[in-house]
Amino acid sequence: MQTTHIDPDRISYKSLTPAVEALKRGGVIVYPTDTVYGIGCDIFQAGAIKRIAEIKKRDANKPFSFICVSVAQISEFAFVPNWAFRLMNKVLPGPYTFVLEARKTNIPKKMLGKRNTVGVRIPDDRVCRMLVEQLGWPILTSSVNLAGGEPLTDPALIPEEFSSKIEMAISVGPLLSDPSTVVDATGGSPEIIRLGRGPVAW
Repeated sequence: MQTTHIDPDRISYKSLTPAVEALKRGGVIVYPTDTVYGIGCDIFQAGAIKRIAEIKKRDANKPFSFICVSVAQISEFAFVPNWAFRLMNKVLPGPYTFVLEARKTNIPKKMLGKRNTVGVRIPDDRVCRMLVEQLGWPILTSSVNLAGGEPLTDPALIPEEFSSKIEMAISVGPLLSDPSTVVDATGGSPEIIRLGRGPVAW
């Protein structure tokens, strides 16, 4: 695994180009978010999605979430109710995962598992958003951990069983370990599935 150390105050598209090229080749990368480090790939690379499930020892039928750069882009891959559109525009970018009804024709089957819903994020982190901007479409996101285990807060702590199967890690140093707040937005009002770092004052 190649590790690239980046100053979060001096991020450039050029510094992220190697990671974007790795994604385009079907690679798996580790990157910072506004909560914990994520492991991800291009959502259209089925082989990479399968590899992430294997790395994490995760049920292959369990759906993954993905990262977008805007609510408009989310709308390309999921149905966003009017109330959810307004709420998402208010709290995003931020530490939230919104569960929405998927647009099946636009999302690879490997991303959905057996469900018709998908989790989407717009993290308040420039690295994430710049990766998606350069790639041109969303990237899969999942915490860097074995299924059911605690997420890792620093790429330097990634064990060999992970690192040998990952092309690149982007490090900005240790991060907090608080997960995102997960909101079910498939109904007529928000339903909190998991209370995490994102406040739910609404």
